Amino acid sequence: MNQNNSPAVGSKLLLRGIHVSLTDAMQAAIEEKTHRLLRHEPRIDRVRIDVDHDQTRAHGSRYVAKGHIEIGGPDIVASVATEDAYKSVDLLIDKLDRQLRKRATALQSRRHRGSLAELGAEA
Repeated sequence: MNQNNSPAVGSKLLLRGIHVSLTDAMQAAIEEKTHRLLRHEPRIDRVRIDVDHDQTRAHGSRYVAKGHIEIGGPDIVASVATEDAYKSVDLLIDKLDRQLRKRATALQSRRHRGSLAELGAEA
């Protein structure tokens, strides 16, 4: 990862392990993956990632990764549960990325819809 980008990611990223301690390797992996979200949407105020080891489940889905993106407008929240902590984080970042792209597309279509309606009315 680029040295110049690390402070921006670190200042906007909050990591928390619930019933599990986050290793340095896991923290680095989460930070690297979260950089993708910040690259797509620079107006993000803060990204909070919680990794929870749920010991109440009998089989499978023992690691739950929860993400919360604070951004202008409604916040984006997602959660993913799998049997592996790294896999949960990977899927969570993918899910948050899809939600950010969907939000950006909706905002862009709203902006262009008004101008297209005006063009149709003038013609």
